[in-house]
Amino acid sequence: MTAGLLSGLPPPRRCRPLCPGTAAAAAAAAPPPPAGNGRAPAGGAARSSRLLPGRGGPARPGRPRRRVMALRALWVLRHEPRAVLFSRRYPTVEARAEAFNGSTHVAVPSDSDFLKAMLFELRLTDDQSFVEHRDTCTRIDHSSVRSVRVEGGDLWPVVAFQKSGLIYACLPLVEEALEPRPPLLTIPGLSQGLALLFGILDYISPSRKNEAELSAKAGQLRTLIIQACPLGTPLNTNISSLSSSFDDIQVVPTDVKQPAWRSNTYKGKPQVNVCITEKVKCMQYDKRDVVDMWQVYGAVNCKCDIEGAAPNVTLTLNLPTNGSPLQDIFVHHCVTSVDPAMLMSSSVNPLDDSVYSGPYKFPFIPPSESFNLCYYTSQVPVPPILGCYQLVEEGSQLKITVNLKLHESIKNSFEYCEARIPFFNRGPIAHLEYKVSYGQLDLSREKSLLVWVIGQKFPKSSEVSLTGTVTFGDIGEEHPTDYVCTGNTAYVKMYFRIPDFTLTGCYVDQHSVQIFAPGKPKITASRELISSDYYIWNSEASAPTMYPKRTPQDLL
Repeated sequence: MTAGLLSGLPPPRRCRPLCPGTAAAAAAAAPPPPAGNGRAPAGGAARSSRLLPGRGGPARPGRPRRRVMALRALWVLRHEPRAVLFSRRYPTVEARAEAFNGSTHVAVPSDSDFLKAMLFELRLTDDQSFVEHRDTCTRIDHSSVRSVRVEGGDLWPVVAFQKSGLIYACLPLVEEALEPRPPLLTIPGLSQGLALLFGILDYISPSRKNEAELSAKAGQLRTLIIQACPLGTPLNTNISSLSSSFDDIQVVPTDVKQPAWRSNTYKGKPQVNVCITEKVKCMQYDKRDVVDMWQVYGAVNCKCDIEGAAPNVTLTLNLPTNGSPLQDIFVHHCVTSVDPAMLMSSSVNPLDDSVYSGPYKFPFIPPSESFNLCYYTSQVPVPPILGCYQLVEEGSQLKITVNLKLHESIKNSFEYCEARIPFFNRGPIAHLEYKVSYGQLDLSREKSLLVWVIGQKFPKSSEVSLTGTVTFGDIGEEHPTDYVCTGNTAYVKMYFRIPDFTLTGCYVDQHSVQIFAPGKPKITASRELISSDYYIWNSEASAPTMYPKRTPQDLL
């Protein structure tokens, strides 16, 4: 491993979200990022919605029209076999969309047409040919908001994500013309639509092992959505808490102080649970002329069981003295106010030097269910694990060398840590000779993947290594192929989780949580660091990158 890699190459002025550059390199589906583009609008207002939904229609003279949170349609789709498990349309919201969007309005297509268009957009069709408007490098998705091309034009903004073979999608109402497209942060329905899709996911996902139960739940979902989203307005995104009987349909709160997202009240012992989850993405090349890239994405999840129609809670995120400032902060619509300076720190503009180091205070009226209070990114000085991967051909064999080093600032206590080494476009591994300095090496059942299990701790030296030679048999159709990882272009992908640790140092002081409600609640705070798209590319071959190479002047 080069000294430059071990010491950590100086990061660029601003890191951007990373992309492994290949579909085969994608990680298993994870909860999608927040529905937003990460930018804070001018003036520092990055709120995703108003406190209470108001009525649509033209604005009164002298008064700004209050935007509403409404959905035009909902879908749950299946990829294999292709089917529409659930769909719901709201004609009244569609009529308002037609009035608001004017000539830019694109009508909601039939379920079959939408299914076909959605599978094409997600590249889940048999035809994998290049399509300019979908596959161009200038189009890089940073969120779950998509533009789906249908017969009438481009349907936007469609909130959609995949999980366990199902596609969850919805189409929020936009109360203005769609060309030019308004900023995502100005569309209130995005956050509520995404939360509703998560609620549907939590309700359906436990039944994925049983086809009969899945069909039954899809049928019950029609009754539950009447309660959760009447007339297209989401009131309760916790689908699992609702009853499938019409006799128990909850009445919309009549208390004027109770916000629409708090559709029921809690009775019992008050308690607040807060969990900070940070995911680190990384692309390492171990080359002097290519910049290694990494970035942290964080989410603060809360579950507040507190009595009252509209309890007020204030939660504070803190950083240690040497902590990395939070950027691109996106807050939940239940947050009542926020310091504009906190929202102006952005990683999107490389010339923006604004830094806000906290404390980060969030006063809010919590929803009844679990929710993500905020999302953020951060620029940390070095990645947690520095790596070097070398793969070269020697006759009919491949010689591999992997060196990993845990940075000294990282907590050496993992729940799990392993490195996976896939081999694309080759036959099954017929012969393997290897030596590991620490942990154990396993061969997958398909004989196309090496799994290096490092375990729960690195050794005292904080360094581990793997060397070996691999020989392959004849290639078959059942072995993985990839258009990018051809020749010696290959990677090692890291998987790890560190409990009670964040890369930024961000934490919640339990004593700083303020709750203006009767009783003394029990407050529980936790945090974790998880790897996400953590790639170490073969330094002996070319590798995909969306960043320019460094010049000799940059290396001085």
